[in-house]
Amino acid sequence: MTKRAGKGDPDKADLLPISAEQVHAPLRRLLRPLVRLCIRSGMTFPALAQLLRELFVNVAEHEFALDGKEQTDSRVSLLTGIHRKDVSRLRGAGAPVRETPASLSRTSAIVARWLSAPQFNDVNGEPLPLPRTAPDDQPSFESLVASVTKDVRPRAVLDEWLDRKLVTVDAADHIVLMEAAFVPHGDDDRKWHYFGRNLHDHMAAAVTNVSSSTPPFMERAVHYDNLSPELARQLEARSRRLAMDALTTANGDANRSLAHDKGGASRWIFGVYVYREDAGPTPAPPSDKGTT
Repeated sequence: MTKRAGKGDPDKADLLPISAEQVHAPLRRLLRPLVRLCIRSGMTFPALAQLLRELFVNVAEHEFALDGKEQTDSRVSLLTGIHRKDVSRLRGAGAPVRETPASLSRTSAIVARWLSAPQFNDVNGEPLPLPRTAPDDQPSFESLVASVTKDVRPRAVLDEWLDRKLVTVDAADHIVLMEAAFVPHGDDDRKWHYFGRNLHDHMAAAVTNVSSSTPPFMERAVHYDNLSPELARQLEARSRRLAMDALTTANGDANRSLAHDKGGASRWIFGVYVYREDAGPTPAPPSDKGTT
């Protein structure tokens, strides 16, 4: 059964027919890690079912409305299979997908600037340790924050970052950017925001690609099976370095381009993932190597 294109589709005229049977097998595989996370976190099936019920109603309400017509409970019920009384109760539920906490958005922007702007980098392109303040023509933590936002005092940002261990102060009283600023660890709430955002955007790109006769988004992976654990670890380490080089380059290009951009409603994300799994001894299947 082919459904009407959602409003988020970049090219509604290019959509392919998709059946529920085609979606079943990949859904079973991609949901498995999320089910594992649910069980580990204590989220029960009824709780997840309620969340899915809200999402079905939310997506049908906002992304599958007919042009020029008000979306009705009856149509949402028809699209989702959820009873009309439940639809009426659930409409409007759910947080916006693109909602980002202000402090997290500010932190990301400042860190991105520190990692990419030449005046805040050394000759190797690494983020400089910054003095708290400096003359106008010299880089400092104060000028870094001010180059991104005037809405918060640099001292307040520094206190927050020191508390969250995003930066540290060295013997020369310079502010040093720590790995935790861009790789959240432990109980840092940022990792849960990025978990949802990154998986959402990767999934949105993949769904758009399989729904379109001409896939518009880059979404590829290099994969090799039946490797020794030693080689798998070597490849993982190498791919991490390659990925960080690519991300650093993309961040620098984007940050420099912001100065000349007129602004608008569009957004862009470039992501890389690396995964290694030790599946244990199994009968050797046919070789599965290449790029998909």
